[in-house]
Amino acid sequence: MPLDYRTAFELAPIGLLLSAQRLIQDCNQQLLDIFQAPRSALIGKSLELLYPSVVEFERTGERIVASLDAQGCYADDRVMRRLSTGQLFWCHVSGRALKPDDPHAEGIWSFADLSAHRQLKAELTPREREIAALLIEGLTSKLIGRRLAISPRTVDVYRARLMKKYGAASTPDLVHKLLVI
Repeated sequence: MPLDYRTAFELAPIGLLLSAQRLIQDCNQQLLDIFQAPRSALIGKSLELLYPSVVEFERTGERIVASLDAQGCYADDRVMRRLSTGQLFWCHVSGRALKPDDPHAEGIWSFADLSAHRQLKAELTPREREIAALLIEGLTSKLIGRRLAISPRTVDVYRARLMKKYGAASTPDLVHKLLVI
C-alpha cells in the first residue's frame, strides 16, 4: 500500500491537530485517544475544550503570539484537560502557525501526553500551573514576569506556593518534583 500524507497523519505516533482561528479542523486518532474524546466532540469546536479553563486558553493564545519564532514555530509543556473525565494532565505541545504574521489563522500542532512521567497535583490554580510550566522551561522570575506581564515578586510568591505544595526545598528541587512526580 503506498503511503500518502493522510495515512502519515493518521498513523503518526503523536496526536496531531489542524486548526484555523483556534477551531479544530481535523485531528488524528492519537489526539482523540489522548484527550479521550470522540471525533464529533472536537471537529469544528474551539481548542478551548482542551484547556483546564478559559483563562488558560486565552493566556496560552497570547503567549503563542508573543513567542513564535521567525518560522512560526512554538513549543511548550502545559496542562491540558481530558474531555471524558475532566482530568488534568501535562502535555507537550509543539507546532507551527502557517502564517506567522497571523498566528491563529492556521496551524498544525502535535500533542504528546506526559502523564506517564509527570503527575499533576490537582489543587494547583491556573496561574500556578502556568508558572510551573515556565519554571520547567528554566525561566527566571524576571523572565516569567515579563512573559506573563506580572512582577517578578509575584512570580516568587507563586513559586513559594508551589514549593510548599510539592514539599520542595529549592527551585531546582521543585523543578525536579514537577518533572517526576
